[in-house]
Amino acid sequence: MTAGITLDLSDPVPPYEQIRRQLSSLIAVGVLEPGSRLPTVRSLAADLGIAAGTVARAYKELEQSGLIESRRRNGTIVVGPPQSPHGVAGGDEAVIAAVDGLILTARDAGVSDATLIDLLRGRLASKLDS
Repeated sequence: MTAGITLDLSDPVPPYEQIRRQLSSLIAVGVLEPGSRLPTVRSLAADLGIAAGTVARAYKELEQSGLIESRRRNGTIVVGPPQSPHGVAGGDEAVIAAVDGLILTARDAGVSDATLIDLLRGRLASKLDS
């Protein structure tokens, strides 16, 4: 089980950061709920075909940010995102609904997930420049 994690080795973002970002996002939107168990470092590394140290670094950073917790006998579990002032875990409900709508629209149009992510990154980068 890869917990929904994929790596793009052609991406200039280091693999540990790709893992950290994806897990953080899955926790923020509630796909990985508090109490959810993550794969072991070795298991996820084997599934992704990367070194265990890469996964360990991602897990360490997630633990430092308070999103996950490593327990000796229970493995690594999600402790959850911090609650927003509005009481919605991981962000505003309207934003999450808009993202869900965007995903559905893109899939209906036959746009691949990778292309959609590239489009979002491009649009975000262009908005940062203005």
